[in-house]
Amino acid sequence: MSKLEEKISNYIAESKKLKLDLSDALITAVAKSLVPSIYNADAETIAATDKAEIDRLKTNFLIKKLGLADDSKLDKGIEEVIEQVGKSNKNKYRVIVYALLVKKFKKETLYK
Repeated sequence: MSKLEEKISNYIAESKKLKLDLSDALITAVAKSLVPSIYNADAETIAATDKAEIDRLKTNFLIKKLGLADDSKLDKGIEEVIEQVGKSNKNKYRVIVYALLVKKFKKETLYK
């Protein structure tokens, strides 16, 4: 099994453990789009309490990558996704958070 396959397998297992409604295909596609950052321990997870990181997530992922308009729905969506993953969960994997955001904002076609 390659390193990428191991990472994807871990994200799928974490998603199932958290009982998140994410398809293996979406997790795989998002993970592939985030290589090489998934191999960096710091970049692999989201620091949900770091406002600068949440702002970058909003600007670089939701607005630039997904093409969403900057409004309060984005902040609310990020909050809801962090809640789903678990505020106290130290393993807020970027792949899972991004996959949940893709699904929440109905942008799955970008990852087909």
